[in-house]
Amino acid sequence: MRIHRSYLIKILLVISLIFPLLAACGITDTIQEKYPLESVNGSGSQTSYVYRAAGVSVPEVAKALIEESKPQQQSPEKTDHMFLVYSDKIIHLQQDTKKIEDTLIEVDSKEYVRNNYSSSFLEGYLIASLLGDLFDNGRYGQGTYRGYDDRDKYKPKSGNYHAPTTQEKKAIPPMTVNRSGSIFKRSKNADTSRVGEGGLFNKAPPKSSGSITRGSDGDKKSSSFTPPKKSKPKTRVGFGRVKRRR
Repeated sequence: MRIHRSYLIKILLVISLIFPLLAACGITDTIQEKYPLESVNGSGSQTSYVYRAAGVSVPEVAKALIEESKPQQQSPEKTDHMFLVYSDKIIHLQQDTKKIEDTLIEVDSKEYVRNNYSSSFLEGYLIASLLGDLFDNGRYGQGTYRGYDDRDKYKPKSGNYHAPTTQEKKAIPPMTVNRSGSIFKRSKNADTSRVGEGGLFNKAPPKSSGSITRGSDGDKKSSSFTPPKKSKPKTRVGFGRVKRRR
């Protein structure tokens, strides 16, 4: 019975670790599918991707994302800033002050948040225990950054936001969309025979009137090739001419 309980505990621990990771991956896929990528900053473990939700408010975007994948923690509903915390990333939703009907969706890795954000700024949105773990009790969080919308005033410590290049778009983790079925496009010159029809082992052997004769192992010179015999036309002896058989 003890073995059975320990086994169940291990299974529950594995599920508790895997499920948040799957949820985080799922929310990233949803954002990539629905919203265009606008800007990129950072590299390696410190990355920030900004997407635009045109004509949608911050609370509306937050609601849609929460319904898709429940975060570990979410900040109170506000029209200017909201935060959704997942296992390996923090999503910062911001009202675009230059186009107030749009919402900027900033997907930051936790390393990016640790090294660039101001911990005092996040105190107004996230609980103290989470901030203590995120910023290692004051070791991090000394930056002045407050989000993409205020990047010109409160700059990140490292890197600059810019339009994503082709290589940077490829670096974004691919979407995990389940698809079934497959399509095979056949070339015009492809062999249309089915498996087992024709092919190397089912083709008729080539016709040949010649033969190959091999000698014994002790007589290496006895191997020879006998060419096919050619029949000579019959001729008749005549007076100064040759007649060929028709």
